[in-house]
Amino acid sequence: METVEMNSVSLKRPHSEDDVANADEIKRQKISEKSKTGNDSGQSIETVTEQPDKSLLEDTKNEIIPNEESEEQEDEELEDSDEDGDPESFADMMKHGLTESDVGITKFVSSHKGFSGILKERYSDFVVHEIGKDGRVSHLDDFSVPVDDEDPSEETLTVLSDEDKQRLEELQLLKNKETSVAIEVIEDTKEKRTVIHQAVKSLFPGLETKTEDRDGKKYIIAYHAAGKKALANPRKHSWPKSRGSYCHFVLYKENKDTMDAINVLSKFLRVKPNIFSYMGTKDKRAITVQEIAVLRITAQRLAHLNKCLMNFKLGNFSYKNHPLKLGELQGNHFTVVLRNITGTDDQIEQAMHSLREIGFINYYGMQRFGTTAVPTYQIGKAILQNNWNEVMDLILKPRPGAEKGYLVKCREEWAKTKDPAAALKKLPVKRCVEGQLLRGLLKYGMKNIISAFGIIPRNNRLMYIHSYQSYVWNNMVSKRIEEYGLRAVPGDLTLKGATAVHIEEGDVDNYTIHDVVMPLPGFDVIYPKHKIGEAYKEMLLADNLDINNMRHKIRDYSLSGAYRKIIIRPQNVSWDIVAYDDPRIPLFTTDLDKLEGKQLPVLPTDGKFRALKMEFSLPPSTYATMAIREVLKMDTSIKNQTQLNTTWLR
Repeated sequence: METVEMNSVSLKRPHSEDDVANADEIKRQKISEKSKTGNDSGQSIETVTEQPDKSLLEDTKNEIIPNEESEEQEDEELEDSDEDGDPESFADMMKHGLTESDVGITKFVSSHKGFSGILKERYSDFVVHEIGKDGRVSHLDDFSVPVDDEDPSEETLTVLSDEDKQRLEELQLLKNKETSVAIEVIEDTKEKRTVIHQAVKSLFPGLETKTEDRDGKKYIIAYHAAGKKALANPRKHSWPKSRGSYCHFVLYKENKDTMDAINVLSKFLRVKPNIFSYMGTKDKRAITVQEIAVLRITAQRLAHLNKCLMNFKLGNFSYKNHPLKLGELQGNHFTVVLRNITGTDDQIEQAMHSLREIGFINYYGMQRFGTTAVPTYQIGKAILQNNWNEVMDLILKPRPGAEKGYLVKCREEWAKTKDPAAALKKLPVKRCVEGQLLRGLLKYGMKNIISAFGIIPRNNRLMYIHSYQSYVWNNMVSKRIEEYGLRAVPGDLTLKGATAVHIEEGDVDNYTIHDVVMPLPGFDVIYPKHKIGEAYKEMLLADNLDINNMRHKIRDYSLSGAYRKIIIRPQNVSWDIVAYDDPRIPLFTTDLDKLEGKQLPVLPTDGKFRALKMEFSLPPSTYATMAIREVLKMDTSIKNQTQLNTTWLR
């Protein structure tokens, strides 16, 4: 086995009359789609909590920490709206972005010649199925609802008008001064009144109902039986003791990230997002299938959402007594189509055999480091250096590249005035990191940046220092492979249980490269006993950090460290080369296709284009883009992909 330096490989898109005709529109879509930046913290589609993905090679989106409902709704509308046209193309703007070599990603393990292909030409070309802790792969294959005598009837879910539901929700959440809501019974029968009573109580827990005569008409009156205390835990009302408190279901979603999906579900159900739990967040630009659990919402109510939601399907319902926990999974199974591939059959066979037998370098993917000219690891480094003025400056200063117009104006105002109030006025989207920091500065003052920074949700703050750890790890692994190749050597580290130990000279033949781990820097790890151990110290010293003192005066920012395998060998690897003529047709069937009885179109035996369909399973904390990078031998950064993928439009 040999290591190979990375060379950029040109990507080419297939031309079509539709492509050329819509080139300008596609450019606008790319600028709008790609210039969104995120600042949340969740889990990547490779099963790790990561930064948001914004390229055709995205792998993750972070958890959105919900703020006030009105502000969140306003933010979503602004984020979904298009910016004014910018004469600078997205490709030109991304000249300021990061490449793989900027974050230490420089090596390959296989010796095959690279070839080009297009990843995520259609979001449906990237499908992720979650693998639970029991090894079961999540599939959506059953829309049926568990039979439960306690469930309300179908009519109960539809008897109330949208206006009635709005008034009842405001009453339930004490959003107005009304003490009750009156619903007129149009078709007055005892059965109709019973259905309305049941609908109010089941859909709006915490409310009681009674029937009143008013001016010869019957009304159902909804009210709080026990005042505000009844709302403290509304779902404790009328939930059968024999039924598990959590409804588990499989969420199938298209082109939507997990937290966005949960926010949508919570709004339709009129509940808070925090009653949902999951094992990992999944990518937006993909089709993903994962398990979700929700506290005391019936399968019947969830199944009803299938009639009114776009790009979501819910199924495989069951009741259990426990929620789901983040990270409580074995990994993810990927089905990926790389379109318009240029490699020969021999090249592809060699690449895929290498992926199956040797694996790929377990680098942290590009989304870990941000999508703008200010990498997240630089902010993390400043936090660890306790340089809070630098932290503030890096987050708020003007930066070249692709950003929303209001962010650009906010940064310009900050650079000009250093006035948080003035900069905040330029920023209609308040839940972004910049808005949160500015609000903190407004509250605590410019001399208390630490407290101001603390307003940003904890997961988002920790994202920065984890990014720095990842940056160091990537660079050190590249040095390790360059120095010692793909074999275990004395002084390397391996895990015995959860404990890292050094590989001794006499035992080195008992280990392979797949046993070797390397540390993310911290106060509770040990380092290799060879040149790379010294390289860690030198790299941190160059950043004015002491490797022997990774505790921070603020406990949250103290790094304990961790260990990570340097080579990952995917499981369940399979592949097929498919010929096709139309780039718009699907090349495999999804869970939803199978449920709806859809068949694949007949594919030509000798089409104009070829695609590589590949499947593989990865453990938590690994990146599918890094596996695909090893196959194609190409730079997966937004900067490189954008430059290559937009040249055909010019």
